Amino acid sequence: MPCWTGEMAARMGAPTLVIFDCDGVLVDSEPIASRVLAEALTEVGFPLTPQQAVDRYTGISLRSVLARVENEWGQALPAGFVERLGERDRAAFQAELRPLPGVAEMLRALPLPRCVASSGALEKIRCNLALTGLLPHFDPHLFSAEMVAHGKPAPDLFLYAASRMGSRPQRCVVVEDNIAGVQAARAAGMGVLGFCGGGHARPGSAAALRAAGACRVFGRMAELPRLLDDGDELP
Repeated sequence: MPCWTGEMAARMGAPTLVIFDCDGVLVDSEPIASRVLAEALTEVGFPLTPQQAVDRYTGISLRSVLARVENEWGQALPAGFVERLGERDRAAFQAELRPLPGVAEMLRALPLPRCVASSGALEKIRCNLALTGLLPHFDPHLFSAEMVAHGKPAPDLFLYAASRMGSRPQRCVVVEDNIAGVQAARAAGMGVLGFCGGGHARPGSAAALRAAGACRVFGRMAELPRLLDDGDELP
């Protein structure tokens, strides 16, 4: 499987597409979403801390999260839970959501085609990017796990995004912050750069992303254009 390095770029040519995850890469939503999810589940008898929510469920679709919760606890969530959770999410994001530091500047400097491929619902992706002023950098090239049969860590979403954008998987580089996303990118035959600069990152995050298959791991968005350009090791 490819790993985007200077040697690979020399052999195959420069990347033709950068695929960004959204939550935890472009917008600092993971701490907010994890807190809201933990509070909502605890209130209905499924006790969970925000950190447990980060550790267990980051990077996978809400549908998969709730299926896991019900399986773990052996009972169904109350009727209307998803709708109430969505309302709480929207209110919290409206009040608190911010772009990751340096993202807007990086996107203005990035000469390559780009798109977003996220486990979130399409409406949520669009709303979060609009709230943070990042939507014009990507619209209309937004892809959601709703559009494919299997979400991350399956490769379906990244392969679908590459196909729609007219790029071969081997010429795509994915920017991801979580293990499921890294695994999905590698399964798709794409290079993947691990980002550990989000508010949910922990001291072990970089090592976990490398172990999952990230070619490089970085913590500041200002580093990304250089990594895409020459594949040098991070300091």
